[in-house]
Parts: sequence; C-alpha cells; structure tokens
Amino acid sequence: MTYRLFTSLVKILIASLLVGVALSSLNITPEQLLQDFGMTPDQILDYLRRGVRWALPHVILGALIIVPIWLVMYLLRPPSGE
Repeated sequence: MTYRLFTSLVKILIASLLVGVALSSLNITPEQLLQDFGMTPDQILDYLRRGVRWALPHVILGALIIVPIWLVMYLLRPPSGE
C-alpha cells in the first residue's frame, strides 16, 4: 500500500513538472493563470485557511469514533499466517 502511494505521488510530481515546463515554454506564468481565473495568491491562501478551519473539527470529531473502532477491530482480528 505504501509503495503504491509513493509511486502515485512520484507520477503526479513528474506529470506536474512536465506540464510546468510546457507552460513555461509558452511563457505562461502562475500569476497569469490566477489572473485569468480572477484570483490572487492571497485569496487562495484565505480559501485554504477557511477550508482547514472548517474541516479540522469535523475530522477530529469523526476520528473520536473511527479510531477506537478500528483499534478494537485490529486487536481482535485473527493472526495472519505470515
């Protein structure tokens, strides 16, 4: 599982690099793209902060239920043959 996650992240990194190089060769900058979408870097940071501020309490609340259930299931599962 960890290997698949790592390879997926590497693939995303390589694809992002290739697209970034292609856009850079066309003289397209991140500032231009944001301006085309009508946004500024400060607005994006504000949206990220608001999103985290909204999501974090919900994640913690859910984890208070999910983590103990997962722990009990993990401890009670039969031993594997490895």
